[in-house]
Amino acid sequence: MKIRGERECRSCGTEWSYYETGAITCPECGSVQSVGLDERTEHTDAPVSLDLTSVRNRVDEDTIEDVAAAATERCREYTRKRGFIDGGSLRPLDDTYVAAAELRHVAKAIEREMRPGDAAKAYFFELLAGADTGDRPAVEAVPETLQQPYALAITAAVDAYQRDVRRYLDDNPEPEARTLSGRIRDHRKRIEALDGDVDPADAHRLRRAAGDLGTFLNGEESAAITADNWLSGLEG
Repeated sequence: MKIRGERECRSCGTEWSYYETGAITCPECGSVQSVGLDERTEHTDAPVSLDLTSVRNRVDEDTIEDVAAAATERCREYTRKRGFIDGGSLRPLDDTYVAAAELRHVAKAIEREMRPGDAAKAYFFELLAGADTGDRPAVEAVPETLQQPYALAITAAVDAYQRDVRRYLDDNPEPEARTLSGRIRDHRKRIEALDGDVDPADAHRLRRAAGDLGTFLNGEESAAITADNWLSGLEG
């Protein structure tokens, strides 16, 4: 949405940035009455962080299903609040967001499985250990039983990013980026139509193409070439 993020409190005159706080209340007096000082600017992100410490602390006490349920909820809260446009600037598709999306889908699969295999459990715990810092297992490590939730997690992350990319392109037209975005959309829809039943490497290529598109839109022209290469790998 487009907002006037630089605010001035009508009650006490304090100025603050909604872009930084994510709050409409005055940080000084708590009033909700304020006026905007800048032009309306696209802004979708929120100052929120992912902290899985409390979930990890349950590993030795609770069942893996209960731990997975807690991880699912924590990641759902985080991804729901996150966006990728900050005061008109497009942010990258960061590893923490992707890891949160992956953990959410993998944890949900663990919850549903009556007896998750050792490989699935090991992958889940490794992902839980580092997701809040963006540390994810390598794509080659995805066990067969988790390949579908992995691919669907990547498409969910890419879809969320692409929504903001389209908003950004509405205000900052770039024909080459628009074309790349359309190709990314087509491959995302294909993976979704297959219910994630694809080689995990294909989902990985899609994530890298979306990330490089964002890098291109932030001024690194060579990233358009690498995005095209990732998509060509999918098309080949």
